[in-house]
Amino acid sequence: MNSLLYVIAVILLIGWAIGVFFTSVGSLIHVLLVIAIIAVLLGIIRRPTAI
Repeated sequence: MNSLLYVIAVILLIGWAIGVFFTSVGSLIHVLLVIAIIAVLLGIIRRPTAI
């Protein structure tokens, strides 16, 4: 599940980067960035700690 979150986050970040260069999409690009950050944070929070 963690790797799936990272794959989704990377895809959304790439989409965000493309959208920044082609600014015809508007605020949808920033929504993609926020979703990608949330996916990464969820992956970090749900990771089991190895002590």
